[in-house]
Amino acid sequence: MAIVHSITNGLLALGVMGVFIGMFLESAYIPVPSEIILPYAGYLVFLHRATLLEAMLAGLLGGIFGAVFAYWIARYGGRPLIERYGRYVFIHHKQIDRADAWFRRHGDGAVFFGRLLPGIRTYISLPAGVAAMPFGRFFLFSLLGALPWTVLFTYIGFVLGHNWQHIGKLGEYFAGFVLILFVAWLAMLWKSRAKANR
Repeated sequence: MAIVHSITNGLLALGVMGVFIGMFLESAYIPVPSEIILPYAGYLVFLHRATLLEAMLAGLLGGIFGAVFAYWIARYGGRPLIERYGRYVFIHHKQIDRADAWFRRHGDGAVFFGRLLPGIRTYISLPAGVAAMPFGRFFLFSLLGALPWTVLFTYIGFVLGHNWQHIGKLGEYFAGFVLILFVAWLAMLWKSRAKANR
């Protein structure tokens, strides 16, 4: 998507502040790729333009603030607001339905694991807000989900240095690993519920 690509390039020129803004947008329904923003944050550390802590905090705080912003929009505006105006920020019915189905099946786990999955992470605040998930739980599981994603991709960008753009399919491999963990979590949940119903 040319517009998103232009936005991403513009953000990268802003340094650490661009990392914060990019992660805010990515968590607030704008599909800016964190798989590019966060490795770039690590590259800034490599260039001594930021410390590792500053880069990771910029990514984490941007993502959390964006998620909270998106949550309250969805909570007070509801799905009708998103459906009416979502097309202006690249949200279509397909993304809404996908995130909603994910959330309704898996609740708290949807927010945690959703923050770790490309494609889901941008929109998971929407069904959580529409369903009026308690804010404290939403914030906690969003933070727990965003933390490993932010730390991993920022650190890898730092390690890769000038090759930070060659991160390749790492995001897909990471998403596959998260899906395996998610299936294992569902199996444990199902097993514990089965025992409770005996």
